[in-house]
Amino acid sequence: MTRIRGVSWLRVPDRRGVRDTALAALVPVAACSVALAGLTAWTGAGRAGSPARIRVTQGKVLLPSAGVPETAAFFDIANEGGSSDTLLRVTARGVPDGVALSRHRMTGGNGAYRSPIASVAVAAGENLAMSPTGVDLTVPVPEGGWSAGDLVTFTLEFRRGGTVESVAVVVRPGSASLP
Repeated sequence: MTRIRGVSWLRVPDRRGVRDTALAALVPVAACSVALAGLTAWTGAGRAGSPARIRVTQGKVLLPSAGVPETAAFFDIANEGGSSDTLLRVTARGVPDGVALSRHRMTGGNGAYRSPIASVAVAAGENLAMSPTGVDLTVPVPEGGWSAGDLVTFTLEFRRGGTVESVAVVVRPGSASLP
């Protein structure tokens, strides 16, 4: 074979060069194949890309004492999907001002107070049971108040799951079991 001097790109590769190139390409191809197989198995098991599926139940609003401007509300929230979600905001029909997410806190002297929180996470496949000793809703009492047995419609807004409307029944404190 005649070589043309000064033109390196016309060189015919030898067997060793071909083998080295093939081995160099084999490593990323094998890594991609393993990753693809893992993602395929994950998706096939129903775990990939499954959105949050929020279910809100067991709504209760505590009947406020006379002259008290606010009360508490509680829901059971279940995330039956494959992705976590976050409760961002809650509103209630006919309620003045805004409903606030809050967390129950204790002082060193056994005093209790509520601490406002901006949001609360609900992990995939988990439940959030609002309670007087954990996360709850602080609800301003509307003019005219409520009576035991009244129904209050709440709209819970989630980051991924959108809005979920749920009804809570007004109960006397101590008459209903709360977690």
